[in-house]
Amino acid sequence: MNRFVSAKLEAYAQAHSMPESDLCRALREETQRRMASPQMIVGPLEGAFLKMMTQLAQATSVLEIGMFTGYSALCFAEALPPEGTVLTCEVDEESAALARRYFARSPVGRKIDVRMGPALDTIRLLTGPFDLIFIDADKINYVNYYRRALDLMSPRGLILIDNVLWGGDVLKQPAPDEKTAVIQELNRVVSSDPRVTAVLVTIRDGILMIRPQSECKSLDARQQGL
Repeated sequence: MNRFVSAKLEAYAQAHSMPESDLCRALREETQRRMASPQMIVGPLEGAFLKMMTQLAQATSVLEIGMFTGYSALCFAEALPPEGTVLTCEVDEESAALARRYFARSPVGRKIDVRMGPALDTIRLLTGPFDLIFIDADKINYVNYYRRALDLMSPRGLILIDNVLWGGDVLKQPAPDEKTAVIQELNRVVSSDPRVTAVLVTIRDGILMIRPQSECKSLDARQQGL
């Protein structure tokens, strides 16, 4: 993954954001030591962003599509109210085993429900609704995940999709590979979807923030006193 912001600037932003918990730090450090692709972890700055979004959305139910070693799931669980739940999907047993060890050590680990298997199969059987849906799994299915997430999102819900800048490769025409082409298609589909409003935030590798258009219109009306 290409770095869009210098390491020093990212460290500065991290130092001036909400701190990661001791358990999240330990999980991040073990992931970096043990896993073959440790860069897949969201890290402390994006983790702080996810926690803030959970709180702003007043979420009580989170669906995570792609868990890896559980860092983001722990962030969600820490930000949720006591009755909150995180349903997270993962296909890799090694990653899930590491995640479960840390969930068992956390006082909020009981909020997390891990579902193993292909995420498309898992979410096809869910009924929702979910207040926040985080998509960070295999890129080939990103458009499929987005379309299913729309069905599962609560009326006031929020969808967050990670890696939508794809190391800057989204600027390349033609797309150099299938994953890049799918992410380019996702960004086009979301930006032209009349059912939602979205903003692409340049945090880390890019995060798409998506809300239902009806909720945004309702908010505008309330702000205008209508």
